[in-house]
Amino acid sequence: MWYTIDGDGMNKKIRFDRVIIFFVAAIIVAFVCFYAILNLFKGVNNIFTSKEMFVASNYLTVPLYDLNYNKVDELIRGTKVIILADKNVNNNVEYYKISYNKKEYFVLAAALVEELKEVVLEKEMFVRTPLTLYESIDDIKIKGMVEKGEKLEILGYNKLNDDGSVDIYKVKYGEQEGYVYSKYLVASEEESLKNYDEDGIYQIHKKRGDSWGGGDAANLDYYPYEKIKFENNVMPDEVRALYMNSGVVYNVDKYIELAKKSGINAIVVDIKDNTSPAYPAQAMAEYSITNYDKAINSYDEYKNAIKKIKDAGLYVIGRITVFKDSYYSKDHPEDTIIDTATGKSYNHDGSYWPSAYNRNVWEFNVALAIESVKEMGFNEIQFDYVRFPDRVGSLEKEGKISYNNTYNEDKAQAIQRFVMYACDEIHKYNAYVSIDVFGESAHTYVTAYGQYWAAISNVADVISGMPYPDHFSTYEYGFSKPVWTIPYDLLNLWGSDFVMERQKEIPTPATVRTWIQVYDTSKSPAVKYDADMVSKEISGLYDAGLTGGFMTWNGSSSLLKYEEVSNAFGKEY
Repeated sequence: MWYTIDGDGMNKKIRFDRVIIFFVAAIIVAFVCFYAILNLFKGVNNIFTSKEMFVASNYLTVPLYDLNYNKVDELIRGTKVIILADKNVNNNVEYYKISYNKKEYFVLAAALVEELKEVVLEKEMFVRTPLTLYESIDDIKIKGMVEKGEKLEILGYNKLNDDGSVDIYKVKYGEQEGYVYSKYLVASEEESLKNYDEDGIYQIHKKRGDSWGGGDAANLDYYPYEKIKFENNVMPDEVRALYMNSGVVYNVDKYIELAKKSGINAIVVDIKDNTSPAYPAQAMAEYSITNYDKAINSYDEYKNAIKKIKDAGLYVIGRITVFKDSYYSKDHPEDTIIDTATGKSYNHDGSYWPSAYNRNVWEFNVALAIESVKEMGFNEIQFDYVRFPDRVGSLEKEGKISYNNTYNEDKAQAIQRFVMYACDEIHKYNAYVSIDVFGESAHTYVTAYGQYWAAISNVADVISGMPYPDHFSTYEYGFSKPVWTIPYDLLNLWGSDFVMERQKEIPTPATVRTWIQVYDTSKSPAVKYDADMVSKEISGLYDAGLTGGFMTWNGSSSLLKYEEVSNAFGKEY
């Protein structure tokens, strides 16, 4: 005890009592403080024990409950929350009390993890749309493909989107590990086996079996495919384009001059035509050295030409022939259509064709496209010869040619899947994808060479028919005159009765932009395609509803011919 060493006894007693009072008060204060600290330790704002966790799920969201355990909202998986207290148990279910947006809630304890990489809880997914299996998360190299309805084991993912969805999964399929786009997957086998709009759109195509050896329309995919619009790369609503082949690139100024004075707003420029590679791309050096060595223009010449087109305010489209490539076939005969009698590449009308089933060929052309977008600045990549060779059905039936069909696909399946692969990869670089097709592909059957309008239009950004009047049979569609003499009537009927009807048969149709004939026909009777005849072609298409524009096909890219018909380009239709 504390007291003074002098003074009388009364003072000693008083001071002793004060000591007792002080001591008791100190104990009370200490107890109160301890109790307060203990409550603070367990309370909402305790900075020492509260911790951050992440919402996890095998779906996009998890339920959010109020303090009476009533569901009041949902949280997107990957959302960060603050844990306020130890687990609560309600009806044998464990919850955590959390703080989110400065309010208190309960979340299922099983739906919280400590690290963001752990928030994706799905262990398996099923393939809704046949997909490409990639070797790497950041490369276009193909490891294999997986059919509709197949199960994939989920091993990981690359990133979460704002809505909680995953962009790319790492998966295991059989003994293979690889990467797939999540947009082609669903949670159950039952859902994966369904076809889009079973009782509506799908029934239209299901009735169209394999008539010509190109495949069954029922085996193709009609799910909606998002159509991209790039803010920094605006596609004109109506494209009016000249075509320039690889050999006229040196004269680009003349084509720009003509375009600016005639109402042209775009130019199609070859990147690679069969035996005419435009510039020595690194993709050629990697995949096809002959294409690289045979390039017509130097890298700098070509780059400068494309820059001039863009600087002139014109939309620039890069054209690549895909499955007709004699130089690639020379470098990789193992990837081509094979003549079974010789074991060598099959020669079709003087050219060699890589097989559309072969994924190495897919990689080469898409790698070339991506490089051309990145290095040259193309707004759009246009793929031509996206098909198998025509008029070879009897050779196939007789076993005289082999396509090396690794995955046992229909021709039309391979073509549509290539378009999906190309769009998935090229869209990453803010460029559009267009596909050239024969005019016949707008009919109600799958063509023998694998083109089916609905399957391609549903996926691509642009579909470009090639209904050149002199390519039709003389009295096609019952006309009483040779059809190349009446281009308005022919193209108006083709556009209204076929193309416009095919566009209605899919949920996400592409923009239609059509190739027109800008050359004289030598068929009898010979017809000069002057400005009036070209105008009739365009009018026939526009009056049918195909107002997405036109592109001028003249194989030699003749400036003289373009000048001759230029009055047709800028007219109002």
